[in-house]
This record gives sequence, structure tokens and C-alpha cells, in this order.
Amino acid sequence: MSNIDSDFSGSIPEIYNSHLVPILFEGFAEDLAERVARTDPRDVLEVAAGSGAVTRALAPRLGDQSRYVVTDLNPGMLERARQHHEDNRLEWLEANAMSLPFEDDSFDVVLCQFGVMFFPDRIKGFSEARRVLRSGGRFIFNSWGPLEENDFSHVAVETLIKLYPEDPPLFLARTPFGYSEKSQVQADLAAAGFEDVQIENMKLKSRADTADDFAFGQSCGSPLRLEIEARGEPPLQEVRTAIAEALVARFGRGQITGRMMALVAQAKAP
Repeated sequence: MSNIDSDFSGSIPEIYNSHLVPILFEGFAEDLAERVARTDPRDVLEVAAGSGAVTRALAPRLGDQSRYVVTDLNPGMLERARQHHEDNRLEWLEANAMSLPFEDDSFDVVLCQFGVMFFPDRIKGFSEARRVLRSGGRFIFNSWGPLEENDFSHVAVETLIKLYPEDPPLFLARTPFGYSEKSQVQADLAAAGFEDVQIENMKLKSRADTADDFAFGQSCGSPLRLEIEARGEPPLQEVRTAIAEALVARFGRGQITGRMMALVAQAKAP
């Protein structure tokens, strides 16, 4: 994974939150929040929280006595998430999922929304989640399924390959959609010491008011922007326009709707 793949800085957090979260992430966040809240956990840790899509969905579902620790490696994303909340149950901490700053056996649930794909060593990251969980505690996360099952992003990647035939910027295929095999997720969780691993496919619809809403969010609100800018030509605005035009050609003008698919994994600490 390239170093820039986890660089969510500058204006990226704001654009990510305003354009990508409503189109791609909110439905999956609601699902993850419901799964976590189902057992009324006392101590909850969220890693790689991003701009807080799950945090916003989960916090109202937790009991008054619950402790909810929200972490992310990127201070800009964490600050964007924190701005939504005035809740003294929530603790905010810049932290690396590869080396969590918590004692063993500290939490009932560890959750992660579309963050494990960015882990440089997934078995190590999963082992850290297991370490901080109490016996019987749950690790719950989601990860994007195959790129071909996620229409808007698939069109974006196809467009980028046409624009840059010799050296396409492949952040999306490489990282967000680079951890989509159930068998690999299962093996990594087992290697990290988890038991009772369950992985399911979840399909939702993505909706954007206009094709350009998604094109703007994806080209300017993720590390893909850094890859595009590093190449120089064509410039970012032309790439955004090309992605929007490709989406219009596929889905029409006005509001557009596409398929999404993710893996949802749950596992238990021994």
C-alpha cells in the first residue's frame, strides 16, 4: 500500500464527509451501529473512525453508562468526527490501530467501518483488537466487496484507466477495494486468534443527487486526489468531469442509483 493511501488531510476530510459519506457510507454505518448496540455493550472502541459516520449512528443507541472511545490515525478526520458531538460518554483519541494505547481486556466491542483495508498489517491490527477485548468480546467491521459489485467506484476506476492508460491512479482498486475475499478475511481473523468468525455479504444501493456529486467526492475527497495531482495531466477538474460524464452515460442525468456490496465480519475473542 502506498504511503499516500492513508493520507486524509487538507480539505479531504470535509469533502469526504459532505459527499462520500451520504452516498456510500451511511447505510452501512447504520447496519454496523445496530450490530454493535444489540448487546448493550459497556465499553466500546472504534478504530479508524474516519469522519464519524458510525459514531453518529451508534452513540444515540448506547446506554447512558456506556463508554465510547473513538480513534483515528488522521487528526483531520478525527476532528471532523468530533464536531458532530457534545456527549460526555465519548472520548476522542488519535491512535494507530497497529499499536492501540489501551490495556489488555479493556473493551466489550471493537468496531471498524471500512478501515481494515488501510491496515499495513491486518493480522497485527486484528491481534491488537483481540488484545484489548475482554474474553467473549466482539470485533465487528466491514470491508468493501469486489470493485465490480460497487457501480459508482467501478465506473470511476474504468474512467481513470482510460485517462491514464500507461500509469492509472489505482488507489480505489488497490486499497478500499483491495480486501474483498471472504477466505482471506476469515484466515486473517483466525491467525489473529479470533473464534466464531462470521462473514456475510451485504448489498445496498448508493444514491447521488447528481453524477458530479459522486465525481467530486471521489476525486477530491479521498487520497485518490493526491495520486491524480501527482500526475499533473490531465488536471483534477478534468478528471472530475470525466468521471461525472461516465456516470451520466451509464446511469443517466439527475439522481443516479447504483449497486454496493460489502463484507460484514463478526468474531469473538477467546
